[in-house]
Amino acid sequence: MENSTALETSGSRRNWLKKTSLLGSALLTGSLADAKPEAAKPQVIRRLPISVSSYSYWPLTGDKYPIEKVIENAARIGFDGVEILHRQMAEESVGYQNKLKRLAFDNGLALPLLSIHQNFLQPDVAKRKADIEHTYKCINMASQMGIPCVRMNTGSWGTIKNKRQTDYYTHGIEPPIEGYTDEDGIKWTIDGMGECLKYAEKEGIVLALENHWGLSSNIDYLLRMYNALKSSPSMGLNVDTGNFVGEPYAGLEKLAPYATIVQAKTYYGGGTFYDKEMDYTRIGKIFQKANYKGFVSLEMEGKENPDVSVPKSLELLRKAFTFMA
Repeated sequence: MENSTALETSGSRRNWLKKTSLLGSALLTGSLADAKPEAAKPQVIRRLPISVSSYSYWPLTGDKYPIEKVIENAARIGFDGVEILHRQMAEESVGYQNKLKRLAFDNGLALPLLSIHQNFLQPDVAKRKADIEHTYKCINMASQMGIPCVRMNTGSWGTIKNKRQTDYYTHGIEPPIEGYTDEDGIKWTIDGMGECLKYAEKEGIVLALENHWGLSSNIDYLLRMYNALKSSPSMGLNVDTGNFVGEPYAGLEKLAPYATIVQAKTYYGGGTFYDKEMDYTRIGKIFQKANYKGFVSLEMEGKENPDVSVPKSLELLRKAFTFMA
């Protein structure tokens, strides 16, 4: 045993001397000095959560696509949440709302946004009041379903009929109702939103005003309204990547610093309302620069079968909204 130990010790010393000699030779020849350090690999610093709007499966026409099925699809495909379009809900009972909330929970999904409609661009005070009351009701539903944010609209003057058959989406200009101006609409929106915000604050719900055409297609108008209301803890901004006249990037750079939630459009198979080229690599960098951390909600607005286009859209958005160092 003693001889064996001595041999092992002697062998270990010889190996150490051999390695030391080789290291010295390498230093003399400069081979280590010439070696280039391995380039650092890009690091993921944030992956934004991606939800899918139920609207992606139901473009406001034909039989309503069940929201329950949207939730099941979203879990299977790999989304993080589902945005619920109010008009797509089968009913408004508490039981139905609880069913959607439980189904999302059981599938490990968030419900980040309830998208609703209202129109503040109406001279008739009673009509504006009715839309405020409608918003109160929807705030209650959002609270019941555990949804933290409600999408809001300025509304439209309604002076251009059949927008799809005109060039409206190329310029976004809608003349006010005769006898009124855009300034009237801005005031009505601020006043109406202000009333809704008082109610939302009590329920702990965020109201996110969207660039949703109409008056809000003018980004300067939208920011004026947002800034007039931003002192409310419930005031937010919903930034839609597709609702811009022409290219979206300049408008997105203006709005991204204020975004509460983002709706991301895709148009596979050709757009339902219009076609738009979207560079999501560029869009992702805009939101990364703005330090955006919230949800991105897919609105697939193309004509391709959503069973095909929605998974493709998720792959696109996952890549664009995974921020690298």
